[in-house]
This record gives sequence, structure tokens and C-alpha cells, in this order.
Amino acid sequence: MERSENNDAKSTANEIRQQFRLLMNGVASQSMRDKGTAYHVNWGIQLPQLISLAAEYEKNAELAVMLWKDNVRESKIMATLLMPHEEMKPDMMDLWMQQIPNWEMAEMSVINLFQYAESAPHFAYKWMASQEELQQYVGFLLIGRLFMQQREPDGRGVQEFIDQALVALQGTSLPLRKAALTAVNRFSELGETYRKIAEKAMLSIGLQLF
Repeated sequence: MERSENNDAKSTANEIRQQFRLLMNGVASQSMRDKGTAYHVNWGIQLPQLISLAAEYEKNAELAVMLWKDNVRESKIMATLLMPHEEMKPDMMDLWMQQIPNWEMAEMSVINLFQYAESAPHFAYKWMASQEELQQYVGFLLIGRLFMQQREPDGRGVQEFIDQALVALQGTSLPLRKAALTAVNRFSELGETYRKIAEKAMLSIGLQLF
């Protein structure tokens, strides 16, 4: 039974990889390479096409893991679209985070998958406090998405978020500053109390809330 399921997943993964060849966009692929978005293979397929392709398949954890292991842009994006949210356990969240290669895949992982995982709040705070820039970036993207879901932090969470955001906003990384600022704006949209906290925090470093 397991062998059959494994073969089915392998067959489906190969079928999806063949679809990439048919949908490839050489101009887009070259443009991404020129901008420094590095993958071993990049077919240059646009995101709406990948979303449409993913809709043709049932979500399947084994299939998603197979695709994620490819060092191929489209395979990794498809993996985030095909992984069942309930199957994204903490150990897998940690592993996939370690294997995210760049800013684009960080965004895809959060938007398509991480924000729906049960352990998302835990990892949002953990990654925001990381010394690794890409992990911090994912942490702020993730916490911003949770705020969009109207998931309010507790008192300790508020202070942790504000402290990490202020550090990032005063840092030198432009992507990290943008992610932190977006997260602060999402935080302020939770309600008037949160907005006042955000405004006071921003003013403390000479910035204004948008």
C-alpha cells in the first residue's frame, strides 16, 4: 500500500515537472536571474499559472515534500500550494525554513502555507528574534499575516513584537525594514488600543505610522 502511494506521488511529481517545461518563460526566467533571484533551475513561470496548475491536483503531503526537495523555483512554489495545512507540523516548519533560498520563496512559503499552520504564532515570534536575516524576514511576514487574520497577541506577545519591530526598522536591511513596517501597520489595524501602541513605538524612533 505505501509503495503504491509512493509510486503515485512520484508519478504525479514527474507529471508536474513535465508541465513546467510546457509552461516555461525564458524571458521571465532571465529577468529573475538578472535581479539575483537564484535557483538551480528557474522556468520563469508566472504565479497565476502555477496556482492554476496546482488547482488540478489534490493536496498531498508526500507529493509536496518531493517537490520541495527539488532545487527548482516552480517545484518549491508548487510544494507550498500542495502541502495540506494540517500536515505542516513544527519539525517540518523548521526544516523548510532552513531550506528557503531567497526572498521570493520566503514570501511564497508564508502566503501559501506557513500562515495556516497551527504552530504559526510560535514560529513567527521565534523567527523574528533570529540572528538570520531571512528568518527575521519570514517572521515579520508571518506575524503580519496573522494580524490580518485578526489574531491578537497577548500582552507578552505585544511587547515582543514591538521590540523586534523597532530593532528591524532601525536596521540596514531594506527588505527587513519593509516587512517590519508592514507588520506594524497590520498590528495597528487590530483596533484602537493597538494603533496607539504602534504610534507611540514608531514615534520613539522618529517615525510615523501610515
